[in-house]
Amino acid sequence: LPSKWDAVAADVQRLRAAQRPVLVGTRTIEDSEMLAHRLAAMGLPLQLLNGTQDATEAEIIAEAGQLGAITVATNMAGRGTDIKLGSGVAELGGLHVVGCELNESGRVDRQLAGRSARQGDPGSYQLFVSADDGAISANSTQLARRMRRMADRSGEAASDLSPEIVKLQQRIEVNRFSARRQLFAHDDWVEKLVARLAQMK
Repeated sequence: LPSKWDAVAADVQRLRAAQRPVLVGTRTIEDSEMLAHRLAAMGLPLQLLNGTQDATEAEIIAEAGQLGAITVATNMAGRGTDIKLGSGVAELGGLHVVGCELNESGRVDRQLAGRSARQGDPGSYQLFVSADDGAISANSTQLARRMRRMADRSGEAASDLSPEIVKLQQRIEVNRFSARRQLFAHDDWVEKLVARLAQMK
């Protein structure tokens, strides 16, 4: 949704003007490259990290906490590497982490959010969601319709939909767990059936 990416880019530009470092997490490589091109076109210097730079991944993510740094990365890129705040960054509020899409797994979102405010450092996290996000459009057409109705001309909804979004994500996780459990039970039944048939020969 263009309006969501407009909002993400505007937020990054605002934080860059304040020299506060920003780590933007995207769900796909395509999204990371699209956003990087958009920010570069705005004249914003950035580092792109999306799994295609294995040799320099740890080095890029480690520098994400420096003054004025903008790092665009896929959500899972650079895991396990500490992001240390540069001189003067703590006084500005620390590293700001941006999530660009609701994930079906809350664990992924929590891991991204956890890149900020580590080991007592200041920091913050913001999640941008849209009715077109896969987790929302595929799992709650009702919420997607409500978000579209609430949006203003710029495409943004002023109301807080956090409770509904959290409940949706929890429901998705429960459904996925149930589906995995049923699959394991079916596999176990098939294995036992094959064993019985083998004994009958």
